[in-house]
Amino acid sequence: MVKQPGFFDVEERLARLSGLGDQLEAFSRAVDFEVFRPDLEQALAYSDGRKGGRPPFDPVLMFKILVIQTLNNLSDERTEYLINDRLSFMRFLGLGLSDCVPDAKTVWLFRERLIQAGAIERLFERFDATHF
Repeated sequence: MVKQPGFFDVEERLARLSGLGDQLEAFSRAVDFEVFRPDLEQALAYSDGRKGGRPPFDPVLMFKILVIQTLNNLSDERTEYLINDRLSFMRFLGLGLSDCVPDAKTVWLFRERLIQAGAIERLFERFDATHF
């Protein structure tokens, strides 16, 4: 017999992950990712949205995805899968179970935009300096 999920099951599982030493939770406490927002927004130069289309994912969220990807040496496809699969990844990104997760192509395009803007190395050097 399969147990029905309870209201607090996700919170209990996240508490257990915390107790086991969730590395991403430690990064969340140690690094203020909002300090990267101005540099990300400048490098990405998104339009103001008046032309329509789906708005882009939050640049800080996307940068945190690149951090996960780099720390775990993941492909774009594997990154998409693991964000959907792992509660610790979702918590680090501030995503709930029902939130939309960027797909592999979106992750690739985001990284490419940062590379084209010449910003990705500088962002990661700054990230490395904040937590090591």
